[in-house]
Amino acid sequence: MNEIDKKSREKAYNLYDSGEIHKIEVGTIKGLQVIHKTLFDGLYDFAGKIRTKNISKGYFRFASALYLEEILAKIEILPENTYEEIIAKYVEMNIAHPFFEGNGRSMRIWLDLILKKRLGLCVDWQKVDKTAYLSAMERSPVNDLEIKVLLQNALTEDIDNREIFMKGIEQSYYYESE
Repeated sequence: MNEIDKKSREKAYNLYDSGEIHKIEVGTIKGLQVIHKTLFDGLYDFAGKIRTKNISKGYFRFASALYLEEILAKIEILPENTYEEIIAKYVEMNIAHPFFEGNGRSMRIWLDLILKKRLGLCVDWQKVDKTAYLSAMERSPVNDLEIKVLLQNALTEDIDNREIFMKGIEQSYYYESE
């Protein structure tokens, strides 16, 4: 694990231990920006800032920077009343990819906050296989059923368990490693 990942992981732990996680706006772009800024402040000069340039991963081009603000506004108002709606919103945010770096790590925390608030659930990320997760997310812009089933099988009602949160952070960094 590189130095940036070590430091941002420590910041993620502190987000939970300090109680600041409970002050974040749930399901909003502002809330996602706060998470990103918290994880990457002092590590990236773009921490918490919406990207202004186009980015891609492999052959997939994320939402155009030209329309990103408008796209994010539309994602923000998507409904979050059911599990299916929440995952659809998560997938749309992933397609938007609002930051240059750190989207996955930030969005997994954002997703769990939405699930906790709306459904009293969160993902036990230890139960989500890296390869299966990355494959499902890669295919999710075309069909989100695979990611819905994968994450649904890892849901827990143990939403205030520090160990589940911390292991989820570890898993999140593992997903992002090569």
